[in-house]
Amino acid sequence: MYDFEAYPYASRRFVKYAINGMCATSHHLAAQAGVDMLKKGGNAFDAAIAEASCLTVLEPQCNGLGSDSFAIIWSKGKMYGLNSSGYMGSRFSLEELKKKGIVKLPVYGFGSVTVPGAVGAWAAINKRFGRLPLSVVLEPAAQYAEKGQAVTKNLSEMMNVFSGRLKEALSAAPECEEWFKCFMPEGRAPMPGEIYKNPDQAKTLREIGKTNAESFYKGDIADKIAAYSEKFGGYITKADLENYEPA
Repeated sequence: MYDFEAYPYASRRFVKYAINGMCATSHHLAAQAGVDMLKKGGNAFDAAIAEASCLTVLEPQCNGLGSDSFAIIWSKGKMYGLNSSGYMGSRFSLEELKKKGIVKLPVYGFGSVTVPGAVGAWAAINKRFGRLPLSVVLEPAAQYAEKGQAVTKNLSEMMNVFSGRLKEALSAAPECEEWFKCFMPEGRAPMPGEIYKNPDQAKTLREIGKTNAESFYKGDIADKIAAYSEKFGGYITKADLENYEPA
C-alpha cells in the first residue's frame, strides 16, 4: 500500500485530497480552468479540454493549436481510444522534396507541418462525452489570451531559446517570421512577470468554440491556414483540412 505520508523527494509536493473533483496540469491557471468547468456542472472531459486549451496560451512552447492529440478515455464502464494525429498534406511527396533540394525533413517551416489534430480531438470529445458547450469550455483560454497573464520564468527562457533557433532558420523558412510577430511583439521575449496578451488567439479560440471547430477545418480559419501554406510552398490544402477526422 502506498504511504501517503512519505515524501522522499526534494520537491515537497504534498498529497492533496478533494471530494468533488480535482484537476492537475503543469500550470496552475490551466488547472483552475478545469476546476471552474466542474463548478459549472461540467465533467472530467470538459475540464480536460479547458485545461488543454489554456495551455496553448499559458505554455505555448509545449502546446499549440497546431498540435496533435491522443486520448485514452474511460466513460460509463467502457474504454475508448482516440487518435487525433495529423497527416502530411496531399501536396507532399519525396519527389517534391528532391525538387527543392531537401534531403531530410526540415525542423522548422511548412516542410514538416502536418494537418493539426488537437482541435479536432477537443470537438470530438466534447460532442460525445462532454456536458458543456465547447464555447463555454474554451472561454477560460480565450480570457487568458485576451486579458493576458504573467509570463513564467520557464516560458520566458524558452521563448528566448526558440527565438534564437528561429532566427537561424528564417533564411530557409521565412514563414517563421510570423512567430516573432505573435510571441515577441516588443522585439524581445517577455520577462518573467510581464503580462503577455494574444488577442488574435483569443479570437481564434472563440471562433473554434462557437463553430464546434468547423471553422478550423472547413471555414474561415481553414481558409487562412491553407492560404498561408500556399504562400510559403507548404503541403497542406483546404481539402486536407476539410477531410480530416479524428479516429
